[in-house]
Parts: sequence; C-alpha cells; structure tokens
Amino acid sequence: MATLDWCQRSAVESMSGKVSGAWLPRGSRKPVHVLVENLEAGLTIEELIERLHASEEQLVSLMAFVGRSLDKEPTYS
Repeated sequence: MATLDWCQRSAVESMSGKVSGAWLPRGSRKPVHVLVENLEAGLTIEELIERLHASEEQLVSLMAFVGRSLDKEPTYS
C-alpha cells in the first residue's frame, strides 16, 4: 500500500497536543481516518458535514488528494 504524504495538504494539520497528533482537517478535531471510515460505511458527504462538523471544501479536498495518491505507483521500503 502506498504511503500518503499528508504534509503536502494545506487542508490538514497534525499537532502533538491535539487529538494525539492525528491528521485532522484544519480547524477540526475529527481525525481524517474517521472521515474516511464513515465514507466507507456509506455516509454521504452531506451526512459527514452535518455529523462531523467538517466543511464540504475540506472533505472534497481530502478525497481528491487520496484519489490522486492512488494513481501513483506504490513505493516499498
């Protein structure tokens, strides 16, 4: 599986004292993995916006980044 370089995304942040350093949509306290897991479970973008208090712009930006990352060849260490 390819590793995503979240440092390249201005829409996310990670701070050691905030939600244990997890990657979060900027200004949110909901980890990115929670957003992805909820999408996998069948929630719509609109439901995520309502339940997780994330903006549509944040979610679209994150999903576009993930999608572009899947187009790259995986690198293995």
